[in-house]
Amino acid sequence: MTAPLAPYAAAPSDTRGRRWPEPETGDRTPFQRDRDRIVHSAAFRRLQYKTQVFVCDEGDHYRSRLTHSLEVGQIARGICRSLALEETLAETLALAHDLGHTPFGHAGEAALDAALGGFGGFDHNVQTLRIVTRLEARYAAFDGLNLTWETLEGLAKHNGPVAPGAAPVPVAELDRALNLRLDEWPGLEAQAAALADDIAYNNHDIDDGVRAGLIAIDDLRGLPLFGEAVAEVEACYGTLPPARLIHETVRRGVRAMVADVVAETRRRLAEARPAGADEVRRAGRALVAFSEDMADADRALKGFLFERLYRHPHVAEESERARAVVTDLFGALFARPEVLPPDWRSRTDGADACRTARTVADYIAGMTDRYAFREHDRLCAGDPRPR
Repeated sequence: MTAPLAPYAAAPSDTRGRRWPEPETGDRTPFQRDRDRIVHSAAFRRLQYKTQVFVCDEGDHYRSRLTHSLEVGQIARGICRSLALEETLAETLALAHDLGHTPFGHAGEAALDAALGGFGGFDHNVQTLRIVTRLEARYAAFDGLNLTWETLEGLAKHNGPVAPGAAPVPVAELDRALNLRLDEWPGLEAQAAALADDIAYNNHDIDDGVRAGLIAIDDLRGLPLFGEAVAEVEACYGTLPPARLIHETVRRGVRAMVADVVAETRRRLAEARPAGADEVRRAGRALVAFSEDMADADRALKGFLFERLYRHPHVAEESERARAVVTDLFGALFARPEVLPPDWRSRTDGADACRTARTVADYIAGMTDRYAFREHDRLCAGDPRPR
């Protein structure tokens, strides 16, 4: 039996509906239908071969954007279950939050943003909204996935409220159509999904860094949270093989961060005493949050990962290779849009450079790592892979 929702949760029966009204079905809630539409989308399948930290041709056991999104979904559901929130909405947002990522992760995003410098730039969060509202062209009655207001709100405010006048064009257009109340906080389920993203990558990037040999177990001993976890595992089990030791350490890291979020959120809810989801939006601050101590630990972990993993010479070399591929691809396709596949070519207009640039960016952003390499080999002279 499903536990009753808290009064400030996003009840499926209270959804504000979809941009294009559809009859609801009795077998699934509106948020379950949203989740299923995400899972069945082409953009979601492509996440399997998109970089998290390590390019997908480096090994089969490293996280991809797909496995990262699945882990975020599990963590978000766990937080919401403890707080009597709507688990499926949080899972939907978690599964969708990285749909807009380019091949090669943040390196590919930086390259595409630079290439689009004169055409509005590129941001993967905005691209996610473009995908779910426009680019997934599968349904007969509408473009996109026609998701509920609550799901679109959570995606639009992934990083919190958006200042009036500061919304990128696709977000502003969606707000005019649906009144997403951009200057307010999103619902608690969206806040939980955003924090679950932090918890997931802090922990699994440590795991992948150790697996790759770029981070040593001894490097973790001086870190908040992880140092205590390593000591606890060793005290409990003695000497373990590295794979077992890092797994036991990481699972304790996830558990500690989730427990902290649940406790701090309960404290903030007790202070704010919201009677409903709209009062959550008007609370003036995030209500799903780390405690001050855990927020400090979170910042320390991010700093460690930035210096020891993301800036590691091996990762930096792969990032440079990725930026070269994306930059070359954009230049080649923007100069010769006629070589795009027919359905993409029809969206360009030689007289409108901005439209052509955005179409090329949409096409490249949808590529997987391996497809980007193949297209680069086909379209661009030279090999950007210094190996």
